[in-house]
Amino acid sequence: MINGKKVVVVLPAYNAALTVKQTYDEIPFDIVDDVVLVDDASKDNTVETARQIGIKHVIKHEKNRGYGGNQKSCYTKALELGADIIIMLHPDYQYTPKLIAPIAGIIANNLYPAVYGSRILGKGALKGGMPIYKYIANRCLTLFQNILINQKLSEYHTGYRAFSKEIFSKIDIEANSDDFIFDNQMTAQVFMAGFEIGEVTCPTKYFEEASSINFKRSSIYGLGVLWVSIQYRLQKWGLGSFKIFRKPSQ
Repeated sequence: MINGKKVVVVLPAYNAALTVKQTYDEIPFDIVDDVVLVDDASKDNTVETARQIGIKHVIKHEKNRGYGGNQKSCYTKALELGADIIIMLHPDYQYTPKLIAPIAGIIANNLYPAVYGSRILGKGALKGGMPIYKYIANRCLTLFQNILINQKLSEYHTGYRAFSKEIFSKIDIEANSDDFIFDNQMTAQVFMAGFEIGEVTCPTKYFEEASSINFKRSSIYGLGVLWVSIQYRLQKWGLGSFKIFRKPSQ
């Protein structure tokens, strides 16, 4: 808890048995109240490992729902637990848990209602081993998105994200895709709802156990990103009405 606000860390997991303990061990439990791990039908023993290391809230999908579907389960459970601040951290140890405290502090002190850990601020991405084609694609997509969405984020594609509970009362995450494009849809929803997003620089690691998507999936993702940004601009101009921007049902 920080400033009287309950902090819940959510771990969207898929085949993370080799890295979840290392990730969990670095979580700052002096401020984190609960941890939720959602396993998306892993083929390894992620669930068993998570329970062995002491994670109390472990949810297992019997069928793979996709990265976005996993996040929906993560956020739903965190809100059920009474979270005021929800921090999504990948259990593949690609992002350091040591940034949880400053990220939570930014939200708890009402500086920003959402905070992203950016790999692009500084030189963390390339130093951490991000493939050059992904780095170039990230920069090009981010430029395009900033123009259409009229923002100045350093990147839209990080998996290290934190949100205040108030955001979830204003956006409908169930309207989003169950695939990787979920992240960008949610970012567009946050901006459409009038919230701001802060950023902190975040070192990252790319290695065999860290999750990633191949070139084909990356290309499909990139096209999806462009479409989300176009939808946002059309909605803003009153030239379209898209379900991802509908208000959540009460």
